[in-house]
Amino acid sequence: MPGPGRPAVAVAAVHLALCFSLLPAPRAAASPDVEDPALRTQITRLDNGLTVLLLPDASTPAVSFQMWVRAGAKDETEYTGLAHLFEHMMFRGTDRLPPESHERLIEARGGRVNAYTTADNTVYFADVAPDSLPLVIELEAERLRNLRITDEVLASERQVVLEERRMRTEDQPQGRAFEALLALAFTAHPYRVPTIGWRSDIEAVTVEACREFFHAYYAPNNIVLAVAGSFDAADALARIREQFGPLEPVAHVPRSPTREPEQRGERRAIVHFDVRSPILAAAWHAPATGHADAEPLDVASLVLSGGASSRLYRKLVYERGQALGAHGGYSEFEQAGLFFAFASVRSDGDVHEVERLFMDEIARLRRAPVPAAELAKAKRQIEVDLISGMETSSEMASRIGSEYVHFGRIRPVEERLAAYRAVTAADVQRVAATYLRDERRSVVHVVRPPDAEARP
Repeated sequence: MPGPGRPAVAVAAVHLALCFSLLPAPRAAASPDVEDPALRTQITRLDNGLTVLLLPDASTPAVSFQMWVRAGAKDETEYTGLAHLFEHMMFRGTDRLPPESHERLIEARGGRVNAYTTADNTVYFADVAPDSLPLVIELEAERLRNLRITDEVLASERQVVLEERRMRTEDQPQGRAFEALLALAFTAHPYRVPTIGWRSDIEAVTVEACREFFHAYYAPNNIVLAVAGSFDAADALARIREQFGPLEPVAHVPRSPTREPEQRGERRAIVHFDVRSPILAAAWHAPATGHADAEPLDVASLVLSGGASSRLYRKLVYERGQALGAHGGYSEFEQAGLFFAFASVRSDGDVHEVERLFMDEIARLRRAPVPAAELAKAKRQIEVDLISGMETSSEMASRIGSEYVHFGRIRPVEERLAAYRAVTAADVQRVAATYLRDERRSVVHVVRPPDAEARP
C-alpha cells in the first residue's frame, strides 16, 4: 500500500488497496498546477490537544472533512479487529441520533460519507457542498460525545464484520495469501495481525472491551481533523472549537512497545485453498515510513511492476506465459515496512517456476544498475501520480491529514519531487541489495490441496 502521504506507486494490492502515465520527458523544475498545500494549510491545536488542519481552496465546488484517529490494528491488545469494528460502530447512532442517521443526513444533501481502517489509523471522511460543512462538523463531534456502544449495536456490527471477513479474506485466495504473508513476515509486532481481525476475536469481543478501546483512543488529543476545499477558515475553526473544544483529552494513549526482531533466515508457508490459479506471495522487511531509502524503494517497485512494460509483467506474463499478473511494491507503516511481491499463476503454470522467474528479477535488480531509460520512466510515473493526486478537495484533505499524522508536518511538493529526482541507479541497486536479500524474505504459496481432484 502506498505509505503515508506518498504517491500511489505500484504495490501489492490485495484487499488493502495496496495501489499507478508517462510524460515525454522530465521537467527541470516542475510545479503542480495548484499552489502547494503545504504553504497554505492553517494548523491549529486546541487546548484539549485536537489538531485542526484547514486548507481553503475557492477553486473547488466542494469541501472534504476528514477525521484521522491515531488508532489502527497495531493498537489492539486484548481483541484483534477492534479498530476496524469501530469504523462500523461509529455509524450506528448516538444517544441523540438513531442508527445510520449520520450517513443519511449527509447523503440527503448530496454528500458522500465513508471510512477506512489501516494498521496505524482509522479515517472518517465526508465530501459535501460547502453549505453542509457545519452539519458535518456537528455530526462528527456528536458521535465522539455520545456514541452508542451497546450489546445490540455490537451484535449487529459483529455479524457485518464477520461477513466482510468471509467475503474479502476467507473466500478469496488473494486474501488468504496476504493474511498468511503478514503472519509469516512479522513474528512479534502487531502488524502480523490482519486489520479486520481474527474471526475468533471478532466473535468473542465484549461491549466492555469496545468501550475501553473507544475511550482510550477516540480522545481529542489522539485525533487530527483535516478540512480542504471551498469554505471559510475562520468560520470553520470557530465551529470546530464550539463542537470539539469541550471534549476531554486522555492523560495517556496506550501503545504497544513491541518491535520486530531481525529476521535471520528465509521463512516459507503453504496455504491449501481450492483455487484454480495458484498465488505466489513474498515479502522482505524494509524501513518504516520517513526513512531516507523510501524514495529509492518506490522507484525500485516501479521498475519491477510499473505497468505492462515493467520487468515482472514482461517476464512472467508476456515472455514466459506462466502468470496472469505480477507486481511488487514498497509498503510503509509507522513502525516498520515491507516490500511485497505477488503473482497470480496460470492454471496450467507452475508456482515454483513462477517463483524462480520472480526471484531472478529481484536478483537482477540487486546485481546490475537500472538502465537510464527505465529509471527515468519510473521517476516520471511517480511525479505524475504525486501531482495528479492533488486535484480534488478529498485528495487534498487526505494528503494534508496523512502527512501531518505521519510526519508531524506537511512536506512541500517540491521537497518530495526533489527527493525522487535525486534517486540514482546506484541508489536503486543499493536498496535492492540491502533489503531484498534471500535470507530476509518470507514466501507463501496458495495452492490446491493434494487431494482436491479426488474430492466429490
